Amino acid sequence: MFHSLYVRKHVFSLLSVMLMSLAAAGLPGLQSQALAQNRTLPDFTDLVEQVGPSVVNIRTVDKAAPQTAAQNPPGDSQDEEMQELFRRFFGVPMPNAPRQQRPNRPQQQPEEQPRGVGSGFVLTADGFIMTNAHVVDGAQQVIVTLTDKREFTARIVGSDKRTDVAVVKIEATGLPTVKLGDPNKLKVGEWVMAIGSPFGLENTVTAGIVSAKGRDTGDYLPFIQTDVAINPGNSGGPLINMRGEVVGINSQIYSRSGGFMGISFAIPIDEAANVSNQLRASGRVQRGRLGVGIGEVTKEVAESLGMAKPQGAFVSSVEPGSPAEKVGIEAGDIILKFDGKTIEKSSDLPRTVGNTKPGTNSKLTVLRRGATREVAITVGEFEPDKAAAKPAAVEKTPETNTAAQLLGLTVSDMSDALKKELKLRGGVRVDAVAEPALRAGIREGDVITQIANFEVNDTKAFAQVLSKLDKAKAISVLLRRGEWSQYTVIRPR
Repeated sequence: MFHSLYVRKHVFSLLSVMLMSLAAAGLPGLQSQALAQNRTLPDFTDLVEQVGPSVVNIRTVDKAAPQTAAQNPPGDSQDEEMQELFRRFFGVPMPNAPRQQRPNRPQQQPEEQPRGVGSGFVLTADGFIMTNAHVVDGAQQVIVTLTDKREFTARIVGSDKRTDVAVVKIEATGLPTVKLGDPNKLKVGEWVMAIGSPFGLENTVTAGIVSAKGRDTGDYLPFIQTDVAINPGNSGGPLINMRGEVVGINSQIYSRSGGFMGISFAIPIDEAANVSNQLRASGRVQRGRLGVGIGEVTKEVAESLGMAKPQGAFVSSVEPGSPAEKVGIEAGDIILKFDGKTIEKSSDLPRTVGNTKPGTNSKLTVLRRGATREVAITVGEFEPDKAAAKPAAVEKTPETNTAAQLLGLTVSDMSDALKKELKLRGGVRVDAVAEPALRAGIREGDVITQIANFEVNDTKAFAQVLSKLDKAKAISVLLRRGEWSQYTVIRPR
């Protein structure tokens, strides 16, 4: 018995020495195992202290129509109902809830109404701040709150809807600034952190990992995908790497409910910085254009043309009078390179050309009828954003008009194209807004999908639901605005 224990003890000792020697000699498997055992979860406290003071809360304000005493009587319970709705849907008290009822105002005096909330971060010590374009779009007033609770009224320097980047300026000095990083060095699986104001809850910190890079969710931006918890109000806030550098602007989420579902997207900071520099210099962004409609090169097309692999941008149409038409680009051509840069997929072309200064003399490598050729072209300028045309009036039944007007809404049925774009089965589009819907923050172009928790797929269902509701009580509304869904409440007149 003693002999057996003695032998076993020495055998274990010998094996331990051999394993340690192998690990020291660089055996990959053992080194990986040792590294895995030594890994610990990251600590974000230093990063929050470092970057937190540079992150700001952004509120936007509209001027509501004048109210009479009858519209806002003493004891009005709208604030209480708003708080209750917020608790029901979000499980927390409504941020910045008023402590007492506002006094009645004179009939001719408009009242400031909160319109939205978002985030941003300080670029320069003298008050330039970056955020999302959709945070400040259409706002009459932008209010920036620093972490030390100081508030400033900001001036919108410039806004670019195509990249969803905006720059605002406050009159302040000595502000703490962020450090910009290189998003190209990000690795999938790397830890990242976000700071923002989800649902108005200022200075909220969330963390996760980079889920993917180069997601094609827009013409001009290859987004960073993460699993960092992002919700309405985080928009415009920074995505931060473990070195305390801003690598992106939190901009979008994928959601079927309006809340976080594990997938969020950030604008790479190098793309955003390029836009920011142009906005600060001239208040607008210049983009190059060729004037072609493009599509993907499929595997079948590539094989039929003798291409080694599917790549390039397939020219589906050429705009009359465009730079492409002037140099003889034809529908059916495949653009393989722009200024020597390979176009791997069709979305690479608008991004590459868009980042080229208008008026630049460039070269295209084009595949046409089995042969490649070089084409010299002068890059044109992309037209500025145009206001969306209002849809044609839709005739509504008197019942629909009467019911909708009680809420201050004019609505119409959604087109099939809009349903497909928003990935919705149905809803009603808001064509015009008046009180009290205006006071609730509803805008023209919003899509209403639910009223008082009843689904509405068209104007007929919308009118039927409204006909059954108590018009004297507040009504909850679920609406879709672009990629976002959100709840609001309307108190009928």
